[in-house]
Amino acid sequence: MRHEDDDDWLDTTEEENLAHIPYTPAQYSATEMLERSEKFYSLMNLRRSVRFISPEPVPKEVIDNVIRTAGTAPSGAHTEPWTFVVVSDADVKHKIREIIEEEEEINYKQRMGDKWVQDLKKLRTNWVKEYLDVAPYLILVFKQTYGILPSGKKKTHYYNEISVSISCGILLAALQVRHTQKHKSNICLKKCGSLI
Repeated sequence: MRHEDDDDWLDTTEEENLAHIPYTPAQYSATEMLERSEKFYSLMNLRRSVRFISPEPVPKEVIDNVIRTAGTAPSGAHTEPWTFVVVSDADVKHKIREIIEEEEEINYKQRMGDKWVQDLKKLRTNWVKEYLDVAPYLILVFKQTYGILPSGKKKTHYYNEISVSISCGILLAALQVRHTQKHKSNICLKKCGSLI
């Protein structure tokens, strides 16, 4: 059964065969693998979820690099179904805060239920998100359920939600590397997934 908009979607038999790019991964000895894994764990173990954000400026190039790193994530059929949007304008950040707080208030008051609210009490958090105004940058992450090809046809993005989630995990790791190596303040700049 065809739908009238089926012609808008790419027939995968129309795709050209893509050239295979040979890849030879780096080889490490067992000692090097152990050392590298211990160093990476130590670095990631310093990561914390914080809601106290420093207004300290961060070079835009650093933000660009952590987003490029997140873009190396694996994705279903290599569709890379994510869009990262960096926001630095104070008015736009405040509008985003208003939207998020409105939704979070609904979460706290009706959508999520009493058990969820009780579970969060120990974290002393609520729907007020001042840090969204304070952070020098917000990184908004959007998933794409399909892409638009140059021909104008739509291409399905398989496993888009899990692919975007993986890219957010890599984004967090890249932010941790940036945080530990470049700056000493206790800050976290991202709001990954709020708008997914």
